[in-house]
Amino acid sequence: MSLDAQVTELLARGQRDEAATRVLEALGPEVLGYLRAVLRDEGEAGDAFSHFAESVWRGLPGFRGDSTVRTWCYGIAWRCAVSLRREPRHRRGERLGSTLASQLAGRIFATTAVERERQAVALERLRATLDPEEQTLLTLRLDRRLSWSEVADVLASDAPARPDEAALRKRFERLKAKLADAAREEGLVP
Repeated sequence: MSLDAQVTELLARGQRDEAATRVLEALGPEVLGYLRAVLRDEGEAGDAFSHFAESVWRGLPGFRGDSTVRTWCYGIAWRCAVSLRREPRHRRGERLGSTLASQLAGRIFATTAVERERQAVALERLRATLDPEEQTLLTLRLDRRLSWSEVADVLASDAPARPDEAALRKRFERLKAKLADAAREEGLVP
């Protein structure tokens, strides 16, 4: 049974906590990896992930199924990353207390810290040159294998209008060319 079907069934039975736990356990590690890639700071990724987990926990009962649960979660994660970047440093870290969601987020964060993928230093250096939206486009399309429609939905969560999929594909092609040029400059490719 797909995650979407499991969540729909649990919500229909009124088992909100179980549904949120299932979503966070299934998607939490990959969303945390995405936040680490986009924010490029372990502390900020942890803050954003805690905020993400709380948002999923509170928001899941209102999930309408307009997209997949996975796309919905990446939209929340993107908004959390954008929000974290916008708020002053002195306000960061003021998250909700030790709720079930934050406890679960802490467990997932600690587990994935040990298990996370080790990426090549040169690749990280190249990715660090990208702005957060470029990083999101690259990560969601390549690393997380979201469709163009899903990528557009995620980016639309913090934009006045939904980005055109053809424009996203073109931007992605330009981004690949930019990275290829940078890789050549670093001597990574001939």
